[in-house]
Amino acid sequence: MLLAGDIGGTKTTLAIFSSANGPRRPLTKATFASDEYECLQDVIRDFLAQNESQIRWACFGVAGPVVDRQAKVTNLPWKMHETDLAADLDLERVHLINDLESIANAIPLLNADDLHTLNAGTPENAGAVAVIAPGTGLGEAFLTWQNGHYEAHPSEGGHADYAPSNEIEIGLLRYLQQRFGHASWERVCSGIGIPNIYAYLREIDHGQEPDWFEQQLAEAEDIPPLVVTRALSDPDHSPLCTATLEMFVSALGAEAGNLALKTLSTGGVYLGGGIPPRILPALDKGTFMRAFTSKGRFTELMKRIPVHVILNPQSALLGAARYGLESHS
Repeated sequence: MLLAGDIGGTKTTLAIFSSANGPRRPLTKATFASDEYECLQDVIRDFLAQNESQIRWACFGVAGPVVDRQAKVTNLPWKMHETDLAADLDLERVHLINDLESIANAIPLLNADDLHTLNAGTPENAGAVAVIAPGTGLGEAFLTWQNGHYEAHPSEGGHADYAPSNEIEIGLLRYLQQRFGHASWERVCSGIGIPNIYAYLREIDHGQEPDWFEQQLAEAEDIPPLVVTRALSDPDHSPLCTATLEMFVSALGAEAGNLALKTLSTGGVYLGGGIPPRILPALDKGTFMRAFTSKGRFTELMKRIPVHVILNPQSALLGAARYGLESHS
């Protein structure tokens, strides 16, 4: 019996799996508000108190880097170490992996219903696969074919330098450098990035929104859903929101293409995270793929790479379960 989890700054989802049922069929599952707990152990104890099972191992995908078997959630004060977790919870072994590594581990298990295709392409058998996931932040990972199966590798590529490709993006780069010093892709292609793009476009007088909408933004705790919803629902009367989403999609396409080039992902590129499934109409318009394929002499290669959006919201949990079950098979 395996305990697997998707550990995020906002919510933590835990589930119990068995080797007989496999990673796509949890025996039981529950989601908790992360900020209501002081540590992961407390969440797990609450979960296990409701589910009497003989757990021997655990695997958790964590929204943050995992180094030397320990991790800290980026947007929580939780600190985790594999050995400490195993001792506190009386388990034989605990695995901590990056949340994007979790999503990457789920890729081989996804079926057609889990995906929305942006570019069918021509996948190369056993070619490398890239995963880019804009949510609150921007996560990246990749998979390589080794010993007859795909093996996932973590990355913090979302924090690499943002690279503009036209005059208005050059202005965004300067705007971000003035505000933050370092301008990363995460400052543009994420939930963090959408308010940055919107504020920049408003500053350069790139259209106006109604006063009532600006008041909504001023009072909102979460700006990206407001901007995205207005851009998709009323594009003709929402110049700033529409331009913000267009710029976001173009930047995401460019960075997804960069990741594909760096990992030579001829097996495909997968968009994970919470944002892509919510903006499918914008991704389907062509802006994303134009930016993705616009790589000079490698444009024709880029056009052959399949690109898919992951629709399954439990992909990180699925990947953690796969990793944990296969580690003890």
